[in-house]
Amino acid sequence: MTDPALTTRKLTLAYDGNPIIEGLDLAIPSSKITVLVGPNGCGKSTLLKGLGRLLKPQQGIVYLDSTSIFKLPTKDVAKQLGLLPQGPTAPEGLTVRELVAQGRYPYQSWLQQWSQDDEKEVEAALAMTELQEFAERPVDSLSGGQRQRAWIAMTLAQNTQILLLDEPTTFLDLAHQIEVLDLLYDLNQREGRTIVMVLHELNQACRYGDHIIAIKAGQVCAQGKPHQVMTETLVRDVFGLDCQIVSDPVAGTPLCIPIGRKVSVSQY
Repeated sequence: MTDPALTTRKLTLAYDGNPIIEGLDLAIPSSKITVLVGPNGCGKSTLLKGLGRLLKPQQGIVYLDSTSIFKLPTKDVAKQLGLLPQGPTAPEGLTVRELVAQGRYPYQSWLQQWSQDDEKEVEAALAMTELQEFAERPVDSLSGGQRQRAWIAMTLAQNTQILLLDEPTTFLDLAHQIEVLDLLYDLNQREGRTIVMVLHELNQACRYGDHIIAIKAGQVCAQGKPHQVMTETLVRDVFGLDCQIVSDPVAGTPLCIPIGRKVSVSQY
């Protein structure tokens, strides 16, 4: 078994002194796709920020390669770990190409200026996200879905082994959601990249996730492979939703069918 990509020990994350994540021990498997699921406000985004060093722990430690992430130089962390937070904003007038090029910042210094490798990574990221035709357009002129793809391209241009993505399919229509998830799956399969992402759509989480972590009120309720985690009891306990879990006829993964008031007991 390989060492975890990221590990937390007794991690407590708080805003204004109010703990959101408290005393959490967690191991993120290397070279796998881990998906964080849970209701709004449960701490998924907070945990991702803690893992990515955007939020300093109130207590506890996040380990990257067996070293406390806060003891590592910022650029060293940025060469190993890329983070796309929820709802990022770009300066007015910044073009897509300029935004994607920001992903190469960790590789720049007084001695190492913009290189052919940097150019190659930017072009590859634009191609992977199908944004070549929008490269010279201002980011703020794009649709919500196009902007989201531009931010994902910036994260890809960083070319890190670990990717942390907070709701990467936000604002995307269904076709582009699948394109982005397929892209991340391909990166994982081809290059063994470790991917941790927050998703709201449980069926996409089960289809694309190797490892699911279900969170409620800042605590991990269950974690493991999709068929181990995604049960009717878990969905009821974590989301307060009755459902049926069946096998996805395409992927063979758990498929959550919610039961609302419109569906009577006799109908299912």
